[in-house]
Amino acid sequence: MQPAPGSSAIDLSASLTARFAADIAPLWAGEGLLGLAVSGGPDSLALLLLANAALPGRIAAATVDHGLRSANAEEAAMVAALCQRLGVPHATLPVSLAEGNVQAEARTARYAALAGWMGEQGVTALATAHHADDQAETLLLRLNRGSGVAGLAGVRARGQVPGTRLSLVRPLLGWRRAELAGIVTAAGLAAADDPSNRDDRFDRARLRKSLAVADWLDVSALAASAAHLADADAALDWAALREWQDCVTRAPLGLVYRPQAPRAIALRVLSRIITELDGQVPRGSAVARLFDSLVARQPASIGNLVGRPLPEGWSFSKAPARRA
Repeated sequence: MQPAPGSSAIDLSASLTARFAADIAPLWAGEGLLGLAVSGGPDSLALLLLANAALPGRIAAATVDHGLRSANAEEAAMVAALCQRLGVPHATLPVSLAEGNVQAEARTARYAALAGWMGEQGVTALATAHHADDQAETLLLRLNRGSGVAGLAGVRARGQVPGTRLSLVRPLLGWRRAELAGIVTAAGLAAADDPSNRDDRFDRARLRKSLAVADWLDVSALAASAAHLADADAALDWAALREWQDCVTRAPLGLVYRPQAPRAIALRVLSRIITELDGQVPRGSAVARLFDSLVARQPASIGNLVGRPLPEGWSFSKAPARRA
């Protein structure tokens, strides 16, 4: 697919284009189209410009209109016009939000709409504009909430679109917010401004303001720490798989686990046991309480299951049905 006749390119420096090409290469095999989630903000506009320069004719873009602000439709139209100028296929995806946490529901609806669009357009991977500043903010937010290694690892460079097996990539994790905004400004574009980014009702907005005046914090180093934690998380997953293979056996009523690994690995094995037997992914805090009870040789329940200490391990089975 080539740019549309009469399209107007926006030239980026060879160094920026080569840098993006190097970042996307290990994340996307290059088959089909690379989809871009473009909201109209400076980060996603920079993603569009970089991808178009590095991968001409191999990208498509989509903008989700959440309908939360009157400006959403105008921002989608702005992205559509820019894509037409560049010769990039574009779709606007309107969504409706369920009741509940606005940001969480918007995220769920956004990814569901993007997944549907990917299937219709032959898009093999979706790229989002998460960058180093986002990663640093996520790390600090989760540290403040007492998250474990998996949470502190932040977002990964490669993953799956939530609720699907579709590929999700984040090629900008090594880029700073300011340099992405500079790309957009240099191109003569005016990015959309989302006021929720400054709304103190949201934890991330408050943290972002604090980081702006905390010049002693190194955002790139924080993002690098999140990447190191992602490596540690992968190592724990590997060890938990070995522990499962070596120490978990089937029993007539469920599973038996004879733990050998340290606590961090045992917790992951317990989470997998509970998910497999109960069909629900448990909360980490609940798994930790179950672990502590079993170590103390006390039976404990979680969801619809009960764990019981054995002479050489722990058994897990469905809890007896309650009488009416």
